[in-house]
Amino acid sequence: MRPIANLMEKLEAQIAHLTRTVDDLSEIIARQDAEIALLTRRVQMLIEREATREDEATGGVVLGDERPPHY
Repeated sequence: MRPIANLMEKLEAQIAHLTRTVDDLSEIIARQDAEIALLTRRVQMLIEREATREDEATGGVVLGDERPPHY
């Protein structure tokens, strides 16, 4: 019966390793999700800031072929 016990130990070790790997990856994904959300907010703020600058520079008037930023 020893070969079965060795196999069980090996399988248990593999399961423990895979469980740890899944937990580690889950933590990484959670951190990346938070970072992506933060970066998305920052990019949106920069887009809005630049649109405000462009409006102030032209007085909010669209000149010639220029299209407003929402086009």
